[in-house]
Amino acid sequence: MKRKSFSYAKYGYMFSIPFVLAFSIFTLYPIVYTFVIGFTDLKGIGNVDINILWSDPFKNFVTVLKNPSFQTAFKNTVVIWLLNFTPQMILALVIAAWFTDKRCKIKGQGFFKVIFYMPNIITAATIAILFASLFGFPKGPVNDLLMKIGFTDEPINMLQMGWVAQGIVIFIQTWMWYGYTSIVLMSGILGISPELFEAAEVDGANRTQTFFKITIPNIKTILLFTLVTSLIGGLNMFDIPKLFLDGKPDNATLTTSVFIYNQAFSGSYLYARAAAASVIMFLIICVISALMFYVMRDKDEAALRKIVREQEKAYKKKLKGL
Repeated sequence: MKRKSFSYAKYGYMFSIPFVLAFSIFTLYPIVYTFVIGFTDLKGIGNVDINILWSDPFKNFVTVLKNPSFQTAFKNTVVIWLLNFTPQMILALVIAAWFTDKRCKIKGQGFFKVIFYMPNIITAATIAILFASLFGFPKGPVNDLLMKIGFTDEPINMLQMGWVAQGIVIFIQTWMWYGYTSIVLMSGILGISPELFEAAEVDGANRTQTFFKITIPNIKTILLFTLVTSLIGGLNMFDIPKLFLDGKPDNATLTTSVFIYNQAFSGSYLYARAAAASVIMFLIICVISALMFYVMRDKDEAALRKIVREQEKAYKKKLKGL
């Protein structure tokens, strides 16, 4: 007698239903809706009339790209991201290599990891209030310190200086995220086989050689993950620039996300233009992410796959000839 087989696949589908529903309602639908209204004339509170711009469907996209405020916001976003991600990555790599090196027996590692990660769990509103108070004018701890050490005789309104305000935002972003990046890199390094490090130590490799020849090549996937997630978070930077200075002074801290928010929820409520700007940023992030995946791909594995494909084609031709 044939025993009837029992499939557990249906239970997997059942358990995935809550996620699929939540994703469809709260993520997929908003994305699709944003794409759609980018080609319409939707604006104003309570306006339910949506007309697709059939005669000039890309009007909103062209308008946004030509908007000087959007150009300034995009430039600020890229500059702030690059200038906070670079030191953040360097610091995180140093901390990760230091804490995972068995030759460095650091006491209280758990305590330091908590301290490093702590800024990441503090709310953005709290951090914005904190730094607004630190650099307050005319009274604030930073101004008081500068006057006490004789750097200046009068208080300086630093939050009205564009380059200073932008520098503070860069510092906040670096300070908030270097701990998270360090933890992610540590987990990647701990996943490397200890035998590789032991072999390098036996062969006489110093710490610098071990780091660049063994650690970095073996955490390339983790580095790619960090780069892509940082890119997505950096180009969508909103909370600190908005809550701290709201794009001021003179749009020095205006980012694309703040620009999109202002287009949609202030003034004329230009939902269509805000959607178009969102789609533009979405496409930019997708293109840059794809380039990162291509540049950081495993070239040896890609070459091996190419050889296997060529061998399969040669084998099929041989079979056809027979």
